[in-house]
Amino acid sequence: FFQAEDGIRDSSVTGVQTCALPIFFSALTLLAQDAAKKGEDLVKFKETAYNFGKIKQGVPVNHDFVFSNISGSAVVIENASASCGCTTPTWPKSPILKDKSDKVNAGFNAAAVGQFNKTVYVKVAGTAAPMELKISGEVLSTEEYDKYQKSLTEKK
Repeated sequence: FFQAEDGIRDSSVTGVQTCALPIFFSALTLLAQDAAKKGEDLVKFKETAYNFGKIKQGVPVNHDFVFSNISGSAVVIENASASCGCTTPTWPKSPILKDKSDKVNAGFNAAAVGQFNKTVYVKVAGTAAPMELKISGEVLSTEEYDKYQKSLTEKK
């Protein structure tokens, strides 16, 4: 209750506050439910991991991760980022209509020799956390790659 200077109690302020609280908490609940959506509820990737196998140093490689919109409306890929600068993702900038497909491309520069495991993070609009796509393989020096290729042809 609100008590005015003249001593008269006014319950209208309390009534407004009492009505506003359930509305406020209902709105928070809806926002929390929206934020709890997962990318997997909206888009389905044909695969979430790809192994390039043995690749030659200095020769960039790419892989398309194809996905379908499985939600009831258009979805937007807000962003795709990589775990390091050697990996470059590209993604569709336009909304993907329901039941349609598109792709996220993961490019890898193959600059350093050795095993690699990289992650591309794909953020779908309206979701709390990004989805993860993984690429892996082994970068061989030019000499080692040539030996590897020769061993493959000798086996045939």
